[in-house]
Amino acid sequence: MVGVTTLPPSFLGIPVRRTEDPRFLRGDGRYLENVAIPGALRAVFVRSIMAHARVNALETATAREMPGVVTVITAADLDLVPQPPAGNVAGDYLRPILAADRVRYVGEPLAMVVASSLAEAADAAELVQADYDPLPAVTDLEAAARDDAPLLFPDQDTNVADTFGTEGDEDPLVGSDIVVRGRFVNQRLAPASMEPNAIAVVPEADGAFTVWVSTQVPFDVRNDVAEALGLDRSLVRTIAPDVGGGFGAKLVIYPEYLVVAVAAQQLGRPVRWFESRSESMVTMTHGRGQVQTVALGASRDGRIVGLDVSLLADMGAYPQSAYLPPITQEMLCGVYDIPRVRCRGASVVTNATPVAPYRGAGRPEAAALIERAVDMLADELEMDPAEVRRRNLIPAAAFPFTTSVGTTYDTGDYGLALDEALRIARYDELRAEQRARRERDDHEVLGVGISIYVEITAFAEQEFGSVRVGADGTVTVLTGISPHGQGHETSLAQIASGVLRVPLESVRVIHSDTGVVPKGKGTYGSRSLQLGGSAVFERSSEVLSHARTVAAHALEVDGADVVLDEAGFHPAGAPDRAIAWAEVARIATSHGDGSALEAQGMFREHGSTFPFGAHVSVVEVDLLTGDVRPVRHVAVDDCGRILNPMLVDGQVHGGLAQGIAQALFEEVRYDDVGNPMTSTFTTYLLPSAAELPPFETFHTETPTPLNPLGAKGIGESATIGSTPAVQNAVVDALSHLGVRHVDLPLSPERVWAALRTARRTGRTGD
Repeated sequence: MVGVTTLPPSFLGIPVRRTEDPRFLRGDGRYLENVAIPGALRAVFVRSIMAHARVNALETATAREMPGVVTVITAADLDLVPQPPAGNVAGDYLRPILAADRVRYVGEPLAMVVASSLAEAADAAELVQADYDPLPAVTDLEAAARDDAPLLFPDQDTNVADTFGTEGDEDPLVGSDIVVRGRFVNQRLAPASMEPNAIAVVPEADGAFTVWVSTQVPFDVRNDVAEALGLDRSLVRTIAPDVGGGFGAKLVIYPEYLVVAVAAQQLGRPVRWFESRSESMVTMTHGRGQVQTVALGASRDGRIVGLDVSLLADMGAYPQSAYLPPITQEMLCGVYDIPRVRCRGASVVTNATPVAPYRGAGRPEAAALIERAVDMLADELEMDPAEVRRRNLIPAAAFPFTTSVGTTYDTGDYGLALDEALRIARYDELRAEQRARRERDDHEVLGVGISIYVEITAFAEQEFGSVRVGADGTVTVLTGISPHGQGHETSLAQIASGVLRVPLESVRVIHSDTGVVPKGKGTYGSRSLQLGGSAVFERSSEVLSHARTVAAHALEVDGADVVLDEAGFHPAGAPDRAIAWAEVARIATSHGDGSALEAQGMFREHGSTFPFGAHVSVVEVDLLTGDVRPVRHVAVDDCGRILNPMLVDGQVHGGLAQGIAQALFEEVRYDDVGNPMTSTFTTYLLPSAAELPPFETFHTETPTPLNPLGAKGIGESATIGSTPAVQNAVVDALSHLGVRHVDLPLSPERVWAALRTARRTGRTGD
């Protein structure tokens, strides 16, 4: 493994305010709809109103005659190959760019109307008529997996697009004194980013194209648009301006992008598309969507013996993200030393919006599964849930540690995170208050939930970075990562500033523009600081080394005697002889070989990193109504070495909001024939700040040896850790009444129903 480099002390752990914020606070953010594109036409998509149907005909003549309409494009007008499924899917579960003979979910695009204005395009789109023959639809995941289910792809003979699992059939529960069993639902979620999907494609005079797009992966968009247009990639410049949230859903290359690009090419005019909120709720990819059948075996003293799991994962209509469920399998052990694990998994297509990565992408599902199972074990053993966890944690001295499913964790100290969370929450006092309320027979009971999580970030990938010092002493950083709210401009400037010892305001960070940045992977999987940041750190270090050599030559001293501080480069002990960065840059550029103070290249991380943490949720549950009120949430997260605590806490706050929202509010639902029932914010519940508890955020720091910063990811951690903590807290509040489990989201109706069942039968959740 790579050793940790000793870093200058000037920028680690320093809370620097986001340099991006002033332009946002002034209203100067440049989102896609703010980009002025003279003469741009507007596109509106015609979408299926059926969840599953044959399409006999598509009548567009009336729409074509509407005022302002320039063209109507259907599948017959395109020569684009369908999008393939994920690489682990063996069958031809292909996604058409526009549906032709069959539609497979409500919202699937059938045609695109292009007009002079948005209103004209929308009016004309209403007049495009499809002749459907309805087919049986299936949105229930377990029903879709059965042999007698209606088939989305009849040529494949099954809706099961992929199966996966651990090797061997040995029963992992052999030797258990006690086995707890459960069926858990990790519900389907809508990303609901502040800025919906959007793209604008502009033909240029030289035959090239400029693509403006709200995406996390501008280079992927460039590549796919270039292929669709039959152009070399150098002729397509893709720019992601200020992106209003992504959460994984903007990793997808949506078919709409390609249709808009083809229209711009055919018409020779700019074409732009911006989806409405209600459109976005059914067409932007969804997240999560698993049914988990779990058996956890243990000895009488609380030691876990084995875990047996069956996973069914909902892929929606097209299994383009079937690589996600195996990530859940990869993280099944969580923070525990579980000797044996058996997993059987299946990725299933359903007549619903396709599923893709959503904040955590496979890891939250694993954390929710194991943390619920451990709480159920503690309940069965009549042991404190904190104690059961402590007895099974992977010890700090065991790292790097390979779990029984073959995942190797880099570093960790799970016991420290748990102890800190319990101490900060005043766990013993909470338990005492809980007992007192129960003894008083209060109708508002207290619940305390614990969750310890570990997740995987960076996925052993690489990222581009370059650093250049100009003749005026300013620094330009190019990066292949692509922010959508994380504060990358601040963090990367902080790294370059710290290494080169220049003022933060003299560093300019350029990203998300394939016409300026030569290569990049984008932002996902909490990879940005450890990969993109490490690339900038290494390039900054190379520039510094070169500059020191140049300065030594100019000062006529040995390079080892050159000191860099606030005064500039100078011989040790002689700050009066200092020369500034601008002078060093001028000398370097004027050398006979033309070399400048610039370095560029890729940073590759030889392994994945595994952030972790412990959360404690405190809730009050009204036994009369089932209403849940979160009153406290303590989060102790460990993302390795921290660069900027303000940015880290910002990511934790956002993650907590989304994780708690999954626990209590959010759920995508369909009726029996596949109609969306939660396509607006009146039916799909998102919490405001008023519905969320105070956040108490703390951190431990366990550096990784896999990158020079010692950093791990933080963008998804709090989402992963918070949901099971809240779920455990609600069940804990009701456990004395016989409630054993309540599925997500923990709505008042669902909690009240669980209480009613418990009172009638003496138990629930079996």
